[in-house]
Amino acid sequence: MPPPKDVVKIAIQMVGAIPQLIDLQQTKPLASVLKDVCDAWSLPNAERYALQYVDGRQTYITESNRGEIKNGSILRLTTSPDQEAERLYNGIQSNNSDVKTDSLKKLASLSQDVTFAQEFISRNGLKQIFSIVEEGNATGEMLAHTLKAFMELMEHDFVSWETLSAAFIKKVVSYVNMNAVDVSVQQLSLSILENMVPTSRLLFELVKKEVTLDRLLTHLQVTNTQLQAMALLIALLLAATDAERRDMMDYLREKNIRQFIHKNIVHSSEPLGDEMAHYLYVLQSVSLNLCERRMRTSMDPYSQDQRELLQSLRQTAFESESEASASNFSTERRRSLCAKEFRKLGFMNNSNPAEDLRRAPPGLLALDNMVYFSRNTPNAYSRFVLENSSREDKHECPFARSSIQLTLILCEILHIGEPCSETAQAFYPMFFGQDHFFEELFCICIQLVNKTWKEMRATQEDFDKVLQVVREQITRTLSLKPTSLELFKTRVNALNYSEILKLRQTERLHQEETLAVPVLELRERLKPELLELIRQQRLLHLCEGTLFRKISSRRRQDKLWYCRLSPNHKVLHYGDVEEGVRSPPIESLLEKIPVADMKVLLLGKECPHTKEKSSGKQNKDVLELAFSIVYDVEEYCLNFVAPTRYEFCLWTDGLNVLLGKEMTSERTQTDLDVLLSMELKLRLLDLENISIPDTPPPVPKPPSNLNFCYDFSHAEQ
Repeated sequence: MPPPKDVVKIAIQMVGAIPQLIDLQQTKPLASVLKDVCDAWSLPNAERYALQYVDGRQTYITESNRGEIKNGSILRLTTSPDQEAERLYNGIQSNNSDVKTDSLKKLASLSQDVTFAQEFISRNGLKQIFSIVEEGNATGEMLAHTLKAFMELMEHDFVSWETLSAAFIKKVVSYVNMNAVDVSVQQLSLSILENMVPTSRLLFELVKKEVTLDRLLTHLQVTNTQLQAMALLIALLLAATDAERRDMMDYLREKNIRQFIHKNIVHSSEPLGDEMAHYLYVLQSVSLNLCERRMRTSMDPYSQDQRELLQSLRQTAFESESEASASNFSTERRRSLCAKEFRKLGFMNNSNPAEDLRRAPPGLLALDNMVYFSRNTPNAYSRFVLENSSREDKHECPFARSSIQLTLILCEILHIGEPCSETAQAFYPMFFGQDHFFEELFCICIQLVNKTWKEMRATQEDFDKVLQVVREQITRTLSLKPTSLELFKTRVNALNYSEILKLRQTERLHQEETLAVPVLELRERLKPELLELIRQQRLLHLCEGTLFRKISSRRRQDKLWYCRLSPNHKVLHYGDVEEGVRSPPIESLLEKIPVADMKVLLLGKECPHTKEKSSGKQNKDVLELAFSIVYDVEEYCLNFVAPTRYEFCLWTDGLNVLLGKEMTSERTQTDLDVLLSMELKLRLLDLENISIPDTPPPVPKPPSNLNFCYDFSHAEQ
């Protein structure tokens, strides 16, 4: 008979005593449990003791978290949080430096626990930490432990960052600005400032003023502080107003930060970590979003500057040939000539080309791109315009119309105007390899439009089709993550219209082939077998495990944790891990959830950890990657935020398999289609170039007699 659900078998240790094995009744008050444990070891004053996990983060057991205790857990009888908080509160005020350092070290470790943190803060312990830092006597290891303890205590959100004293902040800033400071102190100081910046406008302005961009760039060049410096830089950029952000990016451009990142981070000999990849993605996103203002601004026909930019396009292409003759023409004739030239440039409204640029997006960004192309590659620009001017009207590729649509396509592909994701790491290495990345990309792609137009022998009616092909060429090439614009140019030009046609033809033939009735029947027969194969793959992936990141409301970098399924598919093992650990052994993951206790899988907005953040601005990416397992009678939740959509699909599928439910992710359908396609091609290999009938051939009529049968009876006689 299985033990009742409210009883767990645990071991309790104490230094210098034989461990106790007890049946912990979850309905029994924790004070009574402690009294029984202390009585067994003849310890008086049970209220001075508490239970604590031996492994992992060594969390204190309280009435609120006792339900997380599992069968086989090992606990330790230790000093209660209030007693420990009192002891350490006194210890950090000691005049003995060794006692003070040890107390601060222990404080930094215990402050991760919410119960202890609450007790320590209630004793005004943060004031003592402020005093240690403000006095400036602590250095090296002692100072590092002090700052670490402060970070951990602030992480629990019991105290607002806005309550920090100016003296404390200035002292932390000084550790960042000084050279002769311990590396660990500088790392912690940068992290403290990074957490401070998003909490209030006042703190942002203070940090921005005290820690100059030059100082951050200096830290960025030091390997030990590079990640923390980049984190603070990104926090400042995200908290800044549009005007401040533009000024900061202009200054960073002057200081050649792009070249430094391209050479020393993107192409470093060391592999790029997840944190740094995310920061590079955010920096790329912030840089590209500087184009948003121009993208959302329509052309003003009364703006002299904008009209001059528009006229410069015409003059660059045609002024040399019409300059002399136009001077002798009347105003009406000159206007007619300009209209003709604007028509040759590809404007739909040639009498008033500003009307073509009234649509926003792409707005003035399209005009900026055209002007950049005409000024920086004048030969290619003139060749594009003049080449199409000499074609028949219906076959000319309209430069202006193509540029406006291409700008819109690039804005959509590069997500210009969209907020940064909290989790994405997908940056383009070539972005950091080129000044004026967006404009240079446009120059390559507008020439691609002309090339594809000629390959397709397109007419004006085919305009949308050509731009669809160009979009496909760009997205397919970008997915290959070229490391430079030159490599992008080579690859995108190699993916010509005939290659796109081959890809489309292959897809079309595959579709036609699989629409035959017998083939559809074969597909249905193969599905169960292939779905079982996908199920096995999902479970194997869960057995290998995945590294997850806890997303807090205030900062992205938080504790890492790992989760994996046991080889017998009966238990989920999980636990915190350190940065850099890729595949911890299953024995090191101390927390467990029996698969039999799992009740239901929640996705997206249904998850408790996404509901907690609903008061602020919901992040679309986190919602798309969030899932939770509800388990046990008490319906506890284990919350996940998958690192990628791929991991989200594999984990949700695998958990659904464990729950005995259907796999519902889009990845399941994709994998099934791929496997079905491969299996069908193998099965139909011998039927190549043979048309498959929709109906089976008719069964022939039975013969009129069976005299063709051999009679064995005659042979026996």
